[in-house]
Amino acid sequence: MTRKDFGERRTGMTPAGLDDASAMILHVDMDAFFVAVELLERPELLGTPVIVGGASGRGVVSSASYEARRYGVRSAMPMARALQLCPSAVVLEGHMHKYREASERIMRVFGEITPLVEPLSIDEAFLDVSGAGRMFGSPTEIARLIRRRVKHETGLTCSVGAASTKFVAKLASSTCKPDGLLVIPAEETVPYLHTLPVGALWGVGQATGDALKRRGIDTVFELAHTPVETLVRILGRASGERLHELAWGRDDRRVVTERREKSVSHEQTFAHDEPSHAALEREVRAQADAVAQRLRRAGLVARTVSIKLRWADFTTLQRSRTLSDASDTGRTIFRVARELLDEAHEDGRPVRLIGVRASDLVETGTATSATLWDEHHDDEWEAAERAVDRATERFGREAVRPASLLGRRERRDGRQGLTERPNAPDRG
Repeated sequence: MTRKDFGERRTGMTPAGLDDASAMILHVDMDAFFVAVELLERPELLGTPVIVGGASGRGVVSSASYEARRYGVRSAMPMARALQLCPSAVVLEGHMHKYREASERIMRVFGEITPLVEPLSIDEAFLDVSGAGRMFGSPTEIARLIRRRVKHETGLTCSVGAASTKFVAKLASSTCKPDGLLVIPAEETVPYLHTLPVGALWGVGQATGDALKRRGIDTVFELAHTPVETLVRILGRASGERLHELAWGRDDRRVVTERREKSVSHEQTFAHDEPSHAALEREVRAQADAVAQRLRRAGLVARTVSIKLRWADFTTLQRSRTLSDASDTGRTIFRVARELLDEAHEDGRPVRLIGVRASDLVETGTATSATLWDEHHDDEWEAAERAVDRATERFGREAVRPASLLGRRERRDGRQGLTERPNAPDRG
């Protein structure tokens, strides 16, 4: 089978007689997710270059429509550069709460098909549909059902790759984007992989790709037929052996339904470099509260608090501290983050970006305290923050807020001035 044959499946037109029974792993990836959500309320912009991200020249691209990508615009690119490449693009401010709401609806659709769902980020997930065939049909039929239901429930499109392994399923979904379906049965995995450039393999970035190409290895086929020890000499033991396995379609990872966040963070890039320590402290307070609320919502507590500062020259400093008692309260996270800020901002240099992160996460109730008595521990304060959670759920985010944040300029999306960055850039 040639690469052209595989490409014809991009639209979901699976060749007659295809035995897809082995393609039980699906990777579902939303198409240009942030942009697509925004365009639900701006349909007049459909088919035009659209960028979601910081509207100022100092902002970054969170997501770009496929029309904008044709000009070279990519996620995480500085907005100034994106607008140089595509001056006609319309820039829209992001609204993380909208994306989370849409994501929850999408994940519910997945859960109604199979309980074996592994979310990777806000806009993608692996599904194991090996037990769903009796009710919903073959993997191809299930993939088509998911695409229809996601479109019906949210108005958004997704791309689905189906294969016998996670790696190939994810590769298939990226190949058929946007709004496509690609099925790679187990017996066709190796022929399919061997039609691809070596850069298609997971873990082959610019440096690895250049190292391979200098030795005449340009395709997955050539890599697969290169002796393992040669790859080890080029790339090191771990990378060489792993890429050799992937080149032959070997990936024994299963769909994991319980994924714990490694960290929760919020960041803010200022429109102008911020010299005021008091203003930075207010931002840290808002971020600490937001991080804590997300921890409580996920049923997690953090053992480590970190702060991140970036200056005008893009040099970045990060400092962290381990708590004596794991916490999910904004007061505790802010106390530690403020101490770290005081240490990191002694010289008073204007700050371009600031962020607060909680990591080393465990489930609420499973952490053990390092001390019997903690002068900073306050059960009443914890109860108060949980009451605030209930109030904001019922009356909105502005119902209750710390007095230190009164009068602070708000974003239109209600995120309290925060630029929230998801764990992974929106690639869709």
